[in-house]
Amino acid sequence: MQNWVGVPCDRKQVGHHYFHMAGEKYLRALREAADALPLLMPSLEPPLDYWPLLDRLDGLFLTGAYSNIEPHHYSDEASYPGNVHDPARDATTLSIVRAAVERGLPVLAVCRGLQEVNVALGGSLYQKVHEAGPFADHRENTADPLDVQYGLAHPVALTPGGILARAANADTAMVNSLHGQGIRDVAPSLVVEARAPDGLVEAVRLDSNKQFLLAVQWHPEWKVLENPFYTQIFKAFAEAMTAYRQHKAT
Repeated sequence: MQNWVGVPCDRKQVGHHYFHMAGEKYLRALREAADALPLLMPSLEPPLDYWPLLDRLDGLFLTGAYSNIEPHHYSDEASYPGNVHDPARDATTLSIVRAAVERGLPVLAVCRGLQEVNVALGGSLYQKVHEAGPFADHRENTADPLDVQYGLAHPVALTPGGILARAANADTAMVNSLHGQGIRDVAPSLVVEARAPDGLVEAVRLDSNKQFLLAVQWHPEWKVLENPFYTQIFKAFAEAMTAYRQHKAT
């Protein structure tokens, strides 16, 4: 039986109208690497009540996005000029992450998704990593071709015994890098799964042996089947969803 995975949407204006959408690369990765059926979840304000739907889902996937979480959710800082926001997505994802954790629903989160998980559970962010102390510039060059933007950019050190170390079967792995924001303070219920060479947190998981929640700052969905490490991340998510579904049925 195929697993059903919820994917909260971005709310974006196209022409004169708003649309709810998710990038095809994420949906294809879920289908091809996790053998899951992705179900799009509209992000409205006020947010829809997704609690009944969570009973039917086997997992939750949080995508990356061009928008950033509004900083009032994690600090008293003002947002910088030109910072793109999606308050409807914030309202949906920040509440649904907490609901997923409460229910034990498996979660995999990518880029903005990692930041949503961290903020939803009480952590904070750097609005501009490249201006925050010792960190490198983790942003992509948008003038480059996509294969260059999403190409392997730097190694990450993987926490021994963690989900990612098992997926890589190693203590380091190469990842891409396409983000301007990043984790400042890790949420109390999360533990670090990976760090960049400059010390920036690149992945976290829930501090629990009973629930799968993994969030990564890079984009493992990109050509997922061509990268064994990326593939194994999605397969670990698939295994967690299957176990969760089977447990629900008992």
